[in-house]
Amino acid sequence: MENCIGIDVSKASINVHISKSHQDLKLDNTIKGFRTLYSKLKKIYKKEIGEIIYIFEPTGSYSEALRKYCSDQQIKCFVINPKQFSNYAKALGVEVKNDIEDARVLSKALGLAKPEQITVPVYDEDVERIKELMSYYKFTVRQATQLKNHLESLESKDGDSFAIRELKKSIKASVKMQERIIEQIQTIIDTNEKYKKDYENIISITGIGQIGAIVLLHLFLKYPDANQRQIVSLTGLNPVYKQSGTSVQSGYKISKTGAKLYRGSLFMATMSAIRYDANIKVFYERLKANGKHTTQVQIAVMRKLIITAHSLYKNDRKYDVEFNTNKVKNAA
Repeated sequence: MENCIGIDVSKASINVHISKSHQDLKLDNTIKGFRTLYSKLKKIYKKEIGEIIYIFEPTGSYSEALRKYCSDQQIKCFVINPKQFSNYAKALGVEVKNDIEDARVLSKALGLAKPEQITVPVYDEDVERIKELMSYYKFTVRQATQLKNHLESLESKDGDSFAIRELKKSIKASVKMQERIIEQIQTIIDTNEKYKKDYENIISITGIGQIGAIVLLHLFLKYPDANQRQIVSLTGLNPVYKQSGTSVQSGYKISKTGAKLYRGSLFMATMSAIRYDANIKVFYERLKANGKHTTQVQIAVMRKLIITAHSLYKNDRKYDVEFNTNKVKNAA
């Protein structure tokens, strides 16, 4: 495993361990820093430079520049799951926790990779722009919610009129910004043939509108290798059951571990699908007849919509109401 380069990525720097020369380096987390590292590796590996593998954890926006650089330079990478790496470090008995030691452990972690996980990263400019805009959209939604909560608090106690007036202006401006962000994302989708087709497949589902389709497309693009169970989990709609001995027990609840944006954006789509989609209506009524609470049934419908959208996205198909209704009838 002399071709493995362990890289611990932080906000301002990267700590690097080069297996072949047993060297530890600390460089800036910038394109200049990546170039300096690659130049040094060329001198060490020479003709074997094409065989090196960068091993690092995904650290959100901090590791994006490195991923893009590896894509541009055609450098193979193993982007290791943080939990998997943590468990691996514990198994090795590593007691010291610092950036240099993490880089050293990362350089030994290639054995955890499946063959398909060692690859040159794919960097799609349109996907990255959609991710960035969706991140901004989520920020404005949270901001608008905070403003609305503050406004309600002031209005409930007949608060300062200036503050109330300014809050209303800020809320209106935030909503306008959300609309502009969605328009910008839609423009990116419409000018990319593949993503436009993916979007049209998702929005063909009864009840799902523009924002719901964009949110789901963003989710599927962000996690391209996720299966249906993982996709549901990423939206926080996976059921959890709490039990501790005989004293603490509760029924099944959703985890809510995923971004609230996904659940919030699909609530109206769920209500619409229950009303207008024959397939969903049969599914809803069957669960209600089995004694399920209305909220539980709505969550089940939301999960069904996400799984259906994911299937259409993966298989490049549009939603067929008649086909799905007949499936339900035949299964009854």
